[in-house]
Amino acid sequence: MLHQTDLSRVDLNLLVLYEAVLAEQHVARAASRLNLSPSAVSHGLARLRRMFNDPLFLRSPKGVVPTERGLALSQPIADILHSMRKLVADAEPFDPATSTRRFVIGTPNGGSADTVMALLRHIRNVAPLVDLGFVSMPRTPLGWDQAFARLDDRTVDVAVLPFRNSLGFVDIPARFLARALFDDGLVVAMRSGHSFHAEATLDHYCAAQHILVSVTGKPEGIVDRYLAEHGRSRRIAVTVPTSMVAFEMAESTDLLVSSPRRLVGAHAKRFGLVAADLPFDVPSSQIRIVVPKAGMADAGLVWLADVIERSL
Repeated sequence: MLHQTDLSRVDLNLLVLYEAVLAEQHVARAASRLNLSPSAVSHGLARLRRMFNDPLFLRSPKGVVPTERGLALSQPIADILHSMRKLVADAEPFDPATSTRRFVIGTPNGGSADTVMALLRHIRNVAPLVDLGFVSMPRTPLGWDQAFARLDDRTVDVAVLPFRNSLGFVDIPARFLARALFDDGLVVAMRSGHSFHAEATLDHYCAAQHILVSVTGKPEGIVDRYLAEHGRSRRIAVTVPTSMVAFEMAESTDLLVSSPRRLVGAHAKRFGLVAADLPFDVPSSQIRIVVPKAGMADAGLVWLADVIERSL
């Protein structure tokens, strides 16, 4: 007779604990995430080590790091937990017509008005009791790292961000699912009657003064990196934290603001702005929606992702 593992010895909570420690790579942070004490997490890790006959995690100056075996278990355990979460979610189907859930969406600048209104229009009739929250995430590597961390700790349900930088696509960890929504290139926005609108040349662009939307306040973006690669530069006269502030300033000054085409199109009339193409080629941003694979066992998150894809 073949030997069979006694599954009665396996505690599913230990797999959830493993998932948290792997994501946090820190026992205390994993404990906080699970609402457990650090000693309880350490005790659980000891049981996991006996179960898998491997240390699984080793101490490091910043916390813990997985062993080769500990890392190899990540996908199988993620698959097991995904299946279990789906079983539980299927037992309590999500009904948008009666749900009172609140979903949190991470977007650049905390969500532009057109994005928010597009989603509200779509759900107003089909999910009247569902509430939405929008949180701000920069269009930078800092923003991507922040998005992954907040998706992991479930403080954000989905992230809608431009997951492409000047070097190409951002590497999205395997524990997430990503769908492309649309491509969005940059245009130059300015007040009506601005001389750049009639003479949108590279020399004119570099000679002008600019507003840069920068959450960190750092006066450099993808345009500046492109210009530097080609031996050119521009003057960033002002940095501001949001596009709406930039548009308001551009309306009453000679400052130029390079901003996503769809965003400018949605707000140009409101601020009395006109737009011109950039006088050089910068790769467009691909806007993607990113959701944890584990979250796709949640019928509510599947519904939300579908709504976002249809609305934007």
